[in-house]
Amino acid sequence: MNHEPLGSVIQGSLSSGLEVRLHPDVSVEDMRVGKFLVVQGMRSRFFCMLTDVSLGTSSQRILANPPDPNDDFLREVLAGSGTFGTVNLTPMLMFTPQAVEKQNVTPKSDSSLASFQAHSSEEMELLPVKTIPSHFSQVFDASDRDFRAVFGWEDDPQRRNFAIGQPLDMDVPICIDLDRFVERSNGVFGKSGTGKSFLTRLLLSGIIRKQAAVNLIFDMHSEYGWEAVSEGKQFSTVKGLRQLFPNQVEVYTLDPDSTRRRGIRDAHELFLSYDQIEVEDIMLVRGELNLSEASLENAIILRNEFGKSWMVQLLAMTNEEIQEFCDEKRGNKSSIMALQRKLLRLDELKYMRTACPHNYVDRILQSLDAGKHVVVEFGSQSNMLSYMLAANLMTRRIHSSYVRKAEKFLQSKNPSDRPRPLVITIEEAHRFLDPATVRQTIFGIIAREMRKYFVTLLVVDQRPSGIDNEVMSQVGTRITCLLNDDKDIEAIFTGVSGGQSLRSVLAKLDSKQQALILGHAVPMPVVVRTRAYDQKFYEEIGDTSWQEKSDEEVFAAAETAKADLGF
Repeated sequence: MNHEPLGSVIQGSLSSGLEVRLHPDVSVEDMRVGKFLVVQGMRSRFFCMLTDVSLGTSSQRILANPPDPNDDFLREVLAGSGTFGTVNLTPMLMFTPQAVEKQNVTPKSDSSLASFQAHSSEEMELLPVKTIPSHFSQVFDASDRDFRAVFGWEDDPQRRNFAIGQPLDMDVPICIDLDRFVERSNGVFGKSGTGKSFLTRLLLSGIIRKQAAVNLIFDMHSEYGWEAVSEGKQFSTVKGLRQLFPNQVEVYTLDPDSTRRRGIRDAHELFLSYDQIEVEDIMLVRGELNLSEASLENAIILRNEFGKSWMVQLLAMTNEEIQEFCDEKRGNKSSIMALQRKLLRLDELKYMRTACPHNYVDRILQSLDAGKHVVVEFGSQSNMLSYMLAANLMTRRIHSSYVRKAEKFLQSKNPSDRPRPLVITIEEAHRFLDPATVRQTIFGIIAREMRKYFVTLLVVDQRPSGIDNEVMSQVGTRITCLLNDDKDIEAIFTGVSGGQSLRSVLAKLDSKQQALILGHAVPMPVVVRTRAYDQKFYEEIGDTSWQEKSDEEVFAAAETAKADLGF
C-alpha cells in the first residue's frame, strides 16, 4: 500500500460529497473517475468513489497571466500553492472501530488506522455513511486490504464470492456475492458492442461453478450454449457454457438443423404446440403481429368457447364457420378473420406443432430439478416474434411449477422440498418489460416478486430506458457498461439513492471491458475492468474433468445422460 496521502479534505457535505485538494507532489492526471479511495477521519475510515476531477487556482491573476509553457521553473513554483488539482469523492461506506466508539476522548487518526489494520475483514462491520470526515482529513489510495475488507475474496469459505474483475488501477479481484446476487432480479446493461454477452457469460459461469442457482437461458443469438464469435479484428471463437461445464449444462434447440450445423451433436430438440399458447402470450406479441384491440377481445371470446384448443379451432375455421360462430357468440367477423390471418404467421415458426408427442417444457423442468443448467437456442428462429412468444410461453409454465413447489415448501418446512433457486436470462428485455406490456408478461410478475417463489431474472439489454420504472426499481444488482443516451443513464439510477453523483462515472467508462457495478450483490458501487474470458478463465472456472476425457468418452456420457432423462 502507498502510505503517502494524496490530498486533504477541504470542504464537503453528506449530500454532495467531499472536495479534496491534492498535495503538490500528486499529479491530477493520475486521478481517474471511478477510482476507489479511502479517507482517514479522526474516528472513522471512509471508503469513497472518485466522481469528478478539476483544476483550481489561488488567484485569478494566474489565469490572466499564465506562465510560458516552456518556463518549467515558474510552473513548479506555482504547483501546489498557486495552482492545484481537486477531486470530488462520494463516501459509500464507513468503518468505525468499536474501541474508538466506546472512548469518550477523540483519538488521533493514526490510532484509528492502527485499529483498522488490526481487524480482519470477517470482523469488520461496514456501515452506511451517516457523517463525513473532518477538515483536512487525509486521503489515501485504497490498499489490497481495503478491497478485501469491502468486497471479500473469491475463496471465502463463508460466502459464494465470484471475482468479476479488477479495479481500474490495481491488480486486486473485485468480488460479487452470488448468494445475494440470485436473491433478486438483476440486469446487465450497455450499448451495442460493449461486451454485454461476454459479461453475462462470466456471471453465468460463476453461478454454475459456485452452485448458487440453476440457470435457464433464452439464447436469442446462440452465444451461450456451445461457442460464440469473439469480438476483434481477427475471427476467433470462445467457449460456451456447454464446453466449460459439459456435465452440468444441457442445450435445447428450437432449430435442430442450425444447431447441428454449428457442431452440437447432443442438443435436445424442443417443440411447442398451439394448445399451449394463451391469449396473454398473443397480447405480448401484438405489435409484431399488428393485432388490434378488437382482435384480442375476440381471441378471449374464442378462448372462453374452445378452451386450450382455441387457436387450433380458429386456424381450421372456414369463413362460413366464422360467421356461424359470430352469430351465436356475438363475435366480430372481420376481427376474427384478421386474427386468423395474422396468426397464420406462427406456421412459419419451425418449432410450432398442432400437437406434440411429449411435453417438452416438463422435460426442461426435469433437467432444472436435477440441477442441470439449460440453454434454449433459437438458431434461425431468433426474430422478435419467435423469441418473445417462446420465452414467455415456457417461462409462464415453469414459473407456475415453481409456485406450486414453493407453496409446498412453505407448508411443509421440509428442507428437501425447497426448490433450487432459478435464474432466467432474457435478452432484449425492454421488449418484455416495457410499460405497455409488462402487466401481460410473466417476466414483469417475476421481476416484482423479488424471489418470492425462488425465481429471479437476469435481464440483458441495451435500452434500459425502455423498461418499466417499477420493474427497474426492483432490479437488485445493475452491471452497466458504457451508455451514451441520457435517458438510458437516468434509467440505470432509478430507485438508487445518490445516483446523481455516479452519472459522470458511468458516462466516462471505456467502450470495452469496463463496467459500473452497483446494488444488492456489492457493498458499494465500483468500476471494474471486467475479467477476461480467455484460456486462463477456462482453466480457473471450467469443469476440469472435461480435459481429462476424449471426445468419444464425453459424447458417450452425454448420450447416457439423455437416456436417463428419457430422451
